[in-house]
Amino acid sequence: MVALNGESLFTGDTQRFGEFMKSLYKHLNLDHSKFFKMDNLSKLAFMGAEILLGEKTEKELALVFSNRAASLDTDRRHQASISPAGEGYASPAVFVYTLPNISMGEISIRYALHSENAFFVQEQFDPELLHTYSENLITTKKAKKVLCGWVDYDAGKYDAFLYIVANKGTFAHAIGEITRLYQTQ
Repeated sequence: MVALNGESLFTGDTQRFGEFMKSLYKHLNLDHSKFFKMDNLSKLAFMGAEILLGEKTEKELALVFSNRAASLDTDRRHQASISPAGEGYASPAVFVYTLPNISMGEISIRYALHSENAFFVQEQFDPELLHTYSENLITTKKAKKVLCGWVDYDAGKYDAFLYIVANKGTFAHAIGEITRLYQTQ
C-alpha cells in the first residue's frame, strides 16, 4: 500500500515488487522511461520522491536516506554475473547500481537537483539520525527543504518511509513524531 499523509493513495493487486511498482507507475501516469532500467532500491526511492514531490521542481532540496541493506540486492546480482557460474563479466547496467546513493542520483536527475545528499546504512530505522542531520542542513542554510527517510529493499522485501522537512510544515519535526509516523505506515 502507498499512503500519503496517512491516507491510502494506492493499493496494488500484488505483493511482488516488480508488479507493484509497474502498477504504481501506471497509476501515477508517469513518463520516465529510465525508470524500468533502475534497480529495485532506486525504483522504490524514485517512486517515494515522485509521490511526495510530483511535478514540482524543488530548488535547494537536500536528500537524506537510510536503510539496512545498502545496495546488497543489486550487489548480489553483480556478483552472480561475474562469478564463474555467471556470465564472467560485469554488466554496466547492474554495476552502476552497486552503491545505495545511486537511488538519490536518480531523484536528483529527475528533479535537476544540485544539492547536499547523504545515505546512511544502519541496522534499523533511526529517527534521531534523520532528525539531527536534516535539521543541521536547514540550520546551516545548506538546504531549504530536506527529503529524508528510510528506503530499504533486499531479497524481495521492501519498506519505504519518506517525508519532507522544512521550516514550516504539517507536523512538528521531532524524533517522537517521526517515530510515530513511521510506525503507523
